[in-house]
Amino acid sequence: MTKRKKKPEATPEADSGVPGVQRELAEARYARELAALAKRDEGARRPTGWLLSPRAVLDFVVGCGALEGSDGEVSVERKFFGDDSLVERAIITLTTSRGLMLVGEPGTAKTMLSELLSAAIGGASTLTIQGSAGTTEDQIKYGWNYALLLDRGPCDEALVPGALYSAMQRGRLLRFEEITRCPAEVQDVLVSPLSDRILQVPELDRVLQSAPGFNVIGTANTRDRGVNDMSAALKRRFNFETVYPLSDRALEIELVRREVTRRLADDGLEVRIDEAVIELLVTAFQELRAGEADEGDRIDRPSSALSTAEAIAVGTSASLHAYYYGDSVVTPADLARHMVGTALKDDPEDLERLRDYFSRIVRRRADESELWRAFFVARKHL
Repeated sequence: MTKRKKKPEATPEADSGVPGVQRELAEARYARELAALAKRDEGARRPTGWLLSPRAVLDFVVGCGALEGSDGEVSVERKFFGDDSLVERAIITLTTSRGLMLVGEPGTAKTMLSELLSAAIGGASTLTIQGSAGTTEDQIKYGWNYALLLDRGPCDEALVPGALYSAMQRGRLLRFEEITRCPAEVQDVLVSPLSDRILQVPELDRVLQSAPGFNVIGTANTRDRGVNDMSAALKRRFNFETVYPLSDRALEIELVRREVTRRLADDGLEVRIDEAVIELLVTAFQELRAGEADEGDRIDRPSSALSTAEAIAVGTSASLHAYYYGDSVVTPADLARHMVGTALKDDPEDLERLRDYFSRIVRRRADESELWRAFFVARKHL
């Protein structure tokens, strides 16, 4: 058994990222890449208010290889794994007066894509509204410092800008996550800002006009369809782009491997997860997601979204299990243990569907592959 390496003590000096921060913002994590792209971008055509040209934004999202930065060579890596033409259309949409609406199944990287676009175009990804049943107009537009309001009445000093107000004032992108979780009347706050580029502030008898660069990126899960449907007026002010789950197995394997490795590196953990183990994980997820095995057998699909994001989560959990309870080498048994929490969320029958997959598909492959045999033996953890 390999001796487990002791995790280094977490200190601000030892951390490679921002001290005390679990996850860096896109504009911070990829600051060197953005700076290198801006350097190369000098003189390029770009819309008013944009920090980078549409070409540079595309290169930032889908990668373009090595560039010369101010402190040496910088590799601009691919960040969004999917349809590059979708990314192109999304970027062009944001150059127009229409907002961008990214729709799709949960876990298809809609939120990540909106964050990347906001970071590259405006340098800020934090002007965000998280849609929910409790989201109010004040949280979107602006509120008030009530102590100042009572003392001095409505005035600029008493106004507390919301994300929409700040985005319009600064000429930045507003990210509206899970917009269909909000009541329709709250969603329609966006109609005037998107159509007339204005926001009424009646308390100050004023109209805020948006600065160049302002636009809106919304996201919505197709599984929420019918919860709070968007009004026809608001739909007309968005271009809709559907983000589909990854179907290219090699691409999904690369993404899962990279993301799991990155997350472990962020925590300073040395864990070995072989490519064959990642391939097994991705194969199982793709088959369950599609409802069909590679050999053509029909599979009863679980109701939960077995997305790439969920595969990354299982790969990460399995790696942590191997680190803390094993010998820092991820096994198929580690994967099986942590698939349950992904497959079983709402419908108790999903556990039976997963067991059926093991009984029929995994069992057959166990006769031909040692890796799949270890995966099948681990069914006892389900």
